[in-house]
Amino acid sequence: MKEIVYDWGGANTWLFHLVNDVRAGWLDQLMLLGTAIGDHTSFVPILCLLMLAAVFTVSRTYSREPRHGEHTARLWLGLLAVFAIAYWLDGVLLGWLKPMLDFPRPPLALGEVNVHIVGEAKFHHSFPSGHSSFAMLVCASLWPLGSWWRISGVSFALWVGLSRISLGAHFPADVLGGFVLSLLVVLAVRAVVNALAAYAQLSLISPSR
Repeated sequence: MKEIVYDWGGANTWLFHLVNDVRAGWLDQLMLLGTAIGDHTSFVPILCLLMLAAVFTVSRTYSREPRHGEHTARLWLGLLAVFAIAYWLDGVLLGWLKPMLDFPRPPLALGEVNVHIVGEAKFHHSFPSGHSSFAMLVCASLWPLGSWWRISGVSFALWVGLSRISLGAHFPADVLGGFVLSLLVVLAVRAVVNALAAYAQLSLISPSR
């Protein structure tokens, strides 16, 4: 089963080398930056930036059209709730999955001499990629905001995912696993948040008995 689901009949290792074998000083620095921003410790700074964006966007929209401003406020409030709750839940799942599966990272699976390693070499808990999971968490959380945010989110997720392969930290399957995990978490949390918001709104407009 692992040969099909994870190794992809050898394609996982082939794709890893396709990315990891490309070496350049400027590329390493670019990938290190992507990995740094994609670390889970970026949650608080990103949350703060999103809150500032929410205040600015809602205030500007509300001053022009109050009714549309209320819709924008609900959109941003739901987005921030989804981002925060999904981050916590995603962290719990990663903390359980990574040590339980304990897949070897590229330096252990392929040998350090066969991997271009930038930064600290790590050997265990490869699947799924935590950085890729966080990047998709950001991307999927921002999706309801529209095309510009979607393009930015997808670009960010791809940058972080490629950086983990380029730096020798993860296989492509680890990156894909991180993407899928966070996407499912965000979709589940958003469904619950939207259901609660709809219930609360219905309760407000329903006549009291």
